[in-house]
Amino acid sequence: MAKPLELDDVWVDRIKQMLNGLEYGSVQIVVHDGKIAQIDKTERKRFDASSQPQSQLQAVKSVKQTSKG
Repeated sequence: MAKPLELDDVWVDRIKQMLNGLEYGSVQIVVHDGKIAQIDKTERKRFDASSQPQSQLQAVKSVKQTSKG
């Protein structure tokens, strides 16, 4: 039978720290024997293509076209 999860203020604060400022991504909580053993954070960064200078976009297009060969 599963043990009840032991969750105190320290763990709640740690989870809040991991979530604080996270715009895109996930937080995974690993539990062993009813106790939190690990917290993993995966963060994604998204960049708007319109914020890049046109010269960089043109360079990417050129590389893609020449690599098709």
